[in-house]
Amino acid sequence: MLSGMTQLHDTRQRLLDTAEKLFYARSYEDVGVQEICQEAGVKKGSFYHFFPSKRDLTLAILDASWNRYRETMLAQVFAGDIPPLQRIERLLDSQYRHHKAVKDATGQVMGCPYGNLAGEMSTQDEVIRERLKRIFRDLEAPIEDVLEEAMAAGDLAELDSRATAGAMVAYLEGLTLMAKTWNDPEVVRTLGPAMLKLAVPATRG
Repeated sequence: MLSGMTQLHDTRQRLLDTAEKLFYARSYEDVGVQEICQEAGVKKGSFYHFFPSKRDLTLAILDASWNRYRETMLAQVFAGDIPPLQRIERLLDSQYRHHKAVKDATGQVMGCPYGNLAGEMSTQDEVIRERLKRIFRDLEAPIEDVLEEAMAAGDLAELDSRATAGAMVAYLEGLTLMAKTWNDPEVVRTLGPAMLKLAVPATRG
């Protein structure tokens, strides 16, 4: 029984991993269920055992990938071992290193998987749009916390931390889109520091 459960888990995970990779490299619309099954080595009937539709597969990918990103990358980026505003700089550096690694491996800057899907599907599927909206809100939360901490420490003048966090996420997504358009991760390193100008440092006397 345990072996059978493990096999089912492995099959489901292969579908998730394969579809995530294909969607990121190409697009949601360009990748069909049949191709996902072929690439994963899974029969089409098994696909529908786990996922009633391609949308359900996509929602599962979003949940799994966001949980993974939040518990690993974001936890490291926003760890309290350095001053708050330096954590935003570390976020930018992590994005640069990610896009550079992808470019080195594939020859392409592939952008943000959430931004890519949002640009493609926000007017096509309300359920996917809402899930992506929630992910972007979740990304704003630790940035908002950092801004609040910086204000409490006197490193920032009073500002609307939630609106500023939203503006920073919007800037980061736009920056990623430009890096993808130029196919150059250096765009992130060159233009990234300007994101901090969305928060005005306090004047120290």
